[in-house]
Amino acid sequence: MDAADLAGEQKKAQERGQTIAFVDESDFYRLPSVVRTWAPAGQTPVARGSLRRLHLSVISAAIPDGRLYLTMKDKAYTAPDVVLFLKHLLALIPGELVVIWDGSNIHRGPVVEEFLATAQGQRITTNQLPGYAPELNPDEWVWKHLKRVGLRNLSCPGLDDLRKALRRAVVRLQRRQHVVAAFVQHVYGV
Repeated sequence: MDAADLAGEQKKAQERGQTIAFVDESDFYRLPSVVRTWAPAGQTPVARGSLRRLHLSVISAAIPDGRLYLTMKDKAYTAPDVVLFLKHLLALIPGELVVIWDGSNIHRGPVVEEFLATAQGQRITTNQLPGYAPELNPDEWVWKHLKRVGLRNLSCPGLDDLRKALRRAVVRLQRRQHVVAAFVQHVYGV
């Protein structure tokens, strides 16, 4: 899907009263994604703490008008979790929904297919991005922004602290809808 495809898809969606949603998942870890730091000359800074791989899994939908919908949990997302997220979107977004996402197994599982065949699931049309092409999903820019701007240099002692910090960063981003809309503009130029 290129800019022309998305422009055509967006025009068709508007004519039909549909909303386009770019959906993707990511993980956030307690250890910081260090962007830049400083220390006195000759004293290399050292991050101390447990290196256990505790993390939060997050799924979100970026809407071209700048809205951002997001949920998180302590374990990796599965196909049933994706169905719950789709139901969440349907409850928040009126009308039909065009979901554009990658070809992950959790997007194509039988549980998802069964849901899409239900009366509620009929409100959703899905489009799969080609192969491994994260650069075509504006939601990837949401993750980069949250990790590099919202949570940069942040080290959390526990998952609850990470959850609170991530929620604050998400709320800040949701209030700046022009930034999310710019991610779609950056990728597709529409």
